[in-house]
Amino acid sequence: MAKVQITNVTVLDNPTAFLNPFQFEITFECLENLEKDLEWKIIYVGSASSETCDQTLDSVFVGPIPAGVHKFVFQADAPNTEKLPSDDVVGVTVVLLTCSYLSAEFVRIGYYVNNEYADPVLSENPPSKPMFEKLQRNILASNPRVTKFKINWD
Repeated sequence: MAKVQITNVTVLDNPTAFLNPFQFEITFECLENLEKDLEWKIIYVGSASSETCDQTLDSVFVGPIPAGVHKFVFQADAPNTEKLPSDDVVGVTVVLLTCSYLSAEFVRIGYYVNNEYADPVLSENPPSKPMFEKLQRNILASNPRVTKFKINWD
């Protein structure tokens, strides 16, 4: 049985400008004391066709953790635009929130992200080179995909 249960994730500042930071308010329950750290990551999927375009936006270690309910805000800068394929910027992609213990991932929460131009003229006729400062990011926060993995907690 998992020793950590994610009880709530709230996507903050959503929708927002593409270049603004990602912000997640995470609430989790630790069922017993954990001696080692939990590692949380925010990963931006830059292209559906290649994992080489994925970017770990930030990772943070939290711990040791006493039993009980805990809450924190995890914030990470927007992806490095120079590493994103131009053809994959506008439209739908994914952002992943993962958590690991002892280097073993036990939960992955995936959100669809829609990047689009707020300006109707740019939306109808998008430029060949993305104008990141004009893009808006909208995370579909109401329908996350949660995947749990069994790990050895000891």
